Order: sequence, then C-alpha cells, then structure tokens
Amino acid sequence: MAKPSTPAADLSEWDFPKLRTTFQMTLDSEGTDEAEFFDVKFYPYGAVNAPPVFAATSKKHAVICRLKEIGEKEKDKNPCEFLRVIRDDDDTARNCTCTWSRDPVTGAPWLLVAGNDAKIKIYDVVKGKLVRTLVGHGGGINDIVTSPANPSIIASASDDTTVRIWSLDKVHAHQPCVIILGGEGHIYDLLSVAFHRTGKHVLSAGHDQFINLWTLPDIPNKHVEHPQVLYYPHFATCEVHGNLVDCVAFYGDMILSRACHEDKIVLWRVEGFDSNNPPLPPSAAPTNFDPKEQTRSAFAKPSPNRYALFSRLLQFSTPDCHSQFFMRFRMFHTQGKHPILAFANAKSRTFFWDLTRFREYNRFMDDLRAYEEARAQRLAITSNGAAPLPQPLAPPDKPHWLPIKKDKSLPTHKSITGMAAGSSTGDKNSSIPPNIATAATATASASPDPDNVIGLGGYNTRTLTEWAEMYDTGNPQSLVRCHKQNSIEGGFVGRQVAWSPEGDWCVVVGNSNNAVLYHRWGKDTSKEGGGGGKGNGVQVVGGGKDRKGSTPAPAPAPAPAPAPGPGGAATGTARATMGSASVPPAAMMTGAGGGVANGNGSSGAAASRNGSAPPAMSSAGVNAGVALRGGGVLAPPSVVGAMGGGQSPVVPVVGGGGVGGGAPGGGPTYTYGPPGTMPSVFDSQAA
Repeated sequence: MAKPSTPAADLSEWDFPKLRTTFQMTLDSEGTDEAEFFDVKFYPYGAVNAPPVFAATSKKHAVICRLKEIGEKEKDKNPCEFLRVIRDDDDTARNCTCTWSRDPVTGAPWLLVAGNDAKIKIYDVVKGKLVRTLVGHGGGINDIVTSPANPSIIASASDDTTVRIWSLDKVHAHQPCVIILGGEGHIYDLLSVAFHRTGKHVLSAGHDQFINLWTLPDIPNKHVEHPQVLYYPHFATCEVHGNLVDCVAFYGDMILSRACHEDKIVLWRVEGFDSNNPPLPPSAAPTNFDPKEQTRSAFAKPSPNRYALFSRLLQFSTPDCHSQFFMRFRMFHTQGKHPILAFANAKSRTFFWDLTRFREYNRFMDDLRAYEEARAQRLAITSNGAAPLPQPLAPPDKPHWLPIKKDKSLPTHKSITGMAAGSSTGDKNSSIPPNIATAATATASASPDPDNVIGLGGYNTRTLTEWAEMYDTGNPQSLVRCHKQNSIEGGFVGRQVAWSPEGDWCVVVGNSNNAVLYHRWGKDTSKEGGGGGKGNGVQVVGGGKDRKGSTPAPAPAPAPAPAPGPGGAATGTARATMGSASVPPAAMMTGAGGGVANGNGSSGAAASRNGSAPPAMSSAGVNAGVALRGGGVLAPPSVVGAMGGGQSPVVPVVGGGGVGGGAPGGGPTYTYGPPGTMPSVFDSQAA
C-alpha cells in the first residue's frame, strides 16, 4: 500500500470538520416567519487559542456563544456555552446581517446589526448598551462587513442600490459615512458586499446580476461634511451568473460568487487585477456609456493577445439549492493553513472543499503519468531482449486522502503496482499471476463493466473517475464535487457559514433558528446520543418580551429571585434545542478565455475573519439580568439538558440581576455570565 506523501505530523491539516452538535432557538416573541437565523460570525479579535465566540442573528434576536474544547472524559458535555441572548425591541426591525468591530479608543468589542429598517445599530457587548445608530441608507440593509485592515471601517449593502463606507473613528462622529459607492454601479437591490484583505477594494452584488469591484480612495483622517461619491466601479460584469447574486467574496485576488437557481459557486479572476499594484483613481473607472457592454474593466483592455476581461477558473457543485436565495458560503483562509470552502444547501447538507487538495492531486497525477511513461520505456527496452534494469521502478505515493473504489473482480492496486515494479511474487489477493503482470491492463480491459477497467497507475476506472470529479481542475466549465459532506436530519436550509479564527470550528445557521456546529480535529460525537437525531440534545429557556405586571418564574436556586421593579418584570421563554491559506487553490487552472491561469493567488497577511455580532440588543437591556425600562428585571435563560436522548429537569442559570425560572432538577448547567463577567470573553484582544 502506498504511503502518505504528507508527514504524519501534518496529517491533521487535511482533516475536515465533523458534526459535533446542533441547536434550535425558538423565542416566544418570534412568529413562525421570524424564526430564522440569517447570519453568524465569529469574533475575530481575540487572543490566539482563546475559546472562540460567535454570534448568530435572527430577525429579532441574537445568540452569543462561546465554544470550548471538551476532553475525552467530558465528551458527553455540550461544547457550546451560551453567553447572552440579545433582543431588538424596535417594532420595525427585521435584522438579517451583523458584523464585529471594536471601540477605536478602548478596544471593547462592538456588535453591529442591520436589516430592513435601514439602520445600523452598534452595541457595546461588555456594557450591554446601544452605543449609536448609523442612518443614511434609503432602503433595507442586506449585508454589512468590517474591513480586515481596519476594524473601524464598515461597508454596508442596501436595497437603495448603494454601498456605504462608514468610519467609526471619533473624528468622523458627526458624519460617519465617508464614501458612497453608487451612481451607475447597480440598478437593483444589493445582497452582498465584501472587502479585499488590504481594505482597498470592495465587491458588491445583488439582484441585477452585476458583480462590481470598486477601488476605494483613502479614508480622510478628519471630519468631512459630505461623503465622497464614486459613480462607477473599476470592474463590472453580469456574465459570471445568470440570476441574482447573493454571495460574493475575495479569495486572495480572485473572486468567489454564487447565484440563485444555479447550484454552484464560481471561482474566477479579473484579468489584470493585482492588489500589489498602486490603487487606481476613481477617474480610471470605465463608464457605462454603452449598455450593450456586459463587462467593463479598468484593469485590462481587449487586445489580440487578451480578449477576455475575466477568466472562470473553477466551479464548485452545490446541488439542491433550488429557488432559495440569501445563502452564503464562507472560506476559511489564513496564512499557513489549508484554505477550506464551506457551504450549506437547502437539503440539510453541508459541503466542504480543501483547495490545497487540488494542487496536490494535480501534482500526484503528473507524477503518476511520468511513472507510467517511464515504466512503458523500461518495458520496451526489456521486450527487445535487453537485460532487466537493476533498479525496480516504484510508483508515486498516493495522498492518504484519495479514496480507492475496490472491486473484488479485479486484482488489487497493490498487486498490480507491485508486479509492475518487478516483484517476483504476486499479491495473494491477486487473480493475475506474477508472470503476466505486464498484461494486467489488457486483461482487465476485457471486463464487460467499464468501471472495472484498470487504468493509469493500476487504479480502476471507477477510482480515477471519482478522483477527477472531485479534484480535476482542467475544465473550468465542469462542476467539481465536494470533498466532504455532512448531513443532519430534518429540513434544514443553510443561510450562512462561519469559521472560527483558528479553523477548528465551523458553524452553519439557517431556517427555524437552527444552528449546526462542526468540529475540526475533534471527536465526532454526532452518533453518541441525543435529541432524537444526530448530535447531543440540550434545551435553553430564556427571556422573551416584556410583560408588565408579571413576575419572574420561581427559581430552584438557593438564592431567592429578586423582586420585580415598579414597572413589572419580563418573563417568557426562549427555547433552544441542542442536538447533536496561505492562498493556493489549484496550482494551475485553465482560464475561460484560453491560455492558462495561475491559481496561486497572492500570499501575505491572513485573510479577514470578519466576525459579526447578533443584532438587536435593544436599549431596554440584555438577557443577562440587565434592568429593563420601567425598573423591571429580565429573568435570564434557564437550561434543560437532554444528553443521551433523554431530558433532564430544568436547571437555573444565574444572571446579573435575576434567576431563570423553571422546575428544580439535576441537569447540566450552562451559565449565562452576568454583565460583569462578559469582558473575560474578549480578553487579550489581538492588535
């Protein structure tokens, strides 16, 4: 058997995430149409190896959680620690997007949330207070992102067809909107916006099928009365997709995008675009004076040697998305680690691709072809009566992650390669004697089943076909199957994917406020119990809307529940069910306009890990014991455990000003820290 070509110490980098647990949050203040997570982001500014924190956002609520490593002795415990549930009490708010930032003075973590009310709300997570609200858009906001180069710079994409660039710096306190990307850029609602890792370039896309690349001017370092308006992008095309584009992102200097109805993610590049070059001025942007031009570019001009203004490099197959839109992929991309693309479809499946595997597969196949060529030359020499060459020819080592499709009717790959290398004895499992090893291919070719034909390197055709479907990058028009997929039970529609800063956790959120947690380099516990399906089962009960005159539910904790203030207390239930790189894609990939596209991207600083935070922490307070308007106290969530498939009784969770209700019991406790403990989550913030 071939040995792995990768040192054992590095094999873990080739691992894909495994299903760890799932949960569903249902809040009594949300109707059926509101119970959906639309966004999830990890906090990107924590210390290296710190427990990752993420925020999942629904229309009216957000859940902030911390993930922790679980040892072998504690494998039945839930790794997700709920820190807070945040509610937006604005009647007009229907949030769908969020991002993380920091106080430019103190470094305190900020959450920014936005939605159909055209407002961006900024919350201080430590203090649990609304810091400010950004207004200016004339339509709902569908996406907000933080610049990876500067946490004080935010981009928002709106139904008003514009992208606004905001500065949270104190010098821009009176006019935080510093740049508007509008004019003739888009003609219909925008759905997605993304920063380049340098912070100098922005992508925008939406209902009009156009994907625009804008080069930003320098952000002013002093107060401005009016934002600068850019009327034209430096690159625009509607030829990559044929339907509304709901997700777009940079991968190095290349671009990833997907569209509704197409069941694919496309990797492509703008010809001539190089982020190492000096940024182009706004005056260099091409105008749309000719509406028949479907692609316009300031980075390259058609010429006899280069007609295409962009090149399609690779297409990732994402079946069963159907007519769903607002479905987002996410690339884990940080220096020194394998880049991994993740996406969840509308049929409860999550797909993963390791882009380093494309390069290694192409290298292996080149070595395999070279081996076959050398072996054929040796056979030609010996068939002419020459003495056998003294040194046997060994086939190249197969990467350990390439599967072999076995067929009992065929000799094993080990026997064929062993005989081809000059072995004096055949494999005991082989049906072909060693003295006819050279005729192995011809013998197997007589099989009536084409999948049973022995092909390149002694691997059967079925194996080679499977490899090509997953790793071959030679045809940019073909769809590449996922390298790994995980499924959960039920009708789950994925909306957004997020990776932890170190790449060890992947969280997927979607319909009915469902969330799925995948753990990389951790034990797969999805089959070890719980919830009536895959994963461990846990329920979380938490605060709902204010109800004047009501009192907190009786608590089983030793300390009595605090009395409600003069304005009454908030009660209600929030129920959550928990069940269980650098830069290289393919080393060489063919471009759409002919020629060869070098897919190595641009190396450099780690890619953005834009975290996002849950929406709507209303000024009324947070589900951690913060006082509400009218002096009431919000009873913090309680927890119901259901490990191993059974439910244990409710256990109280202590908040800063109250105790969650519920019957006494002995289940596991997951503590919502009171406001005073929240800063510890964000300690040792990265510079």
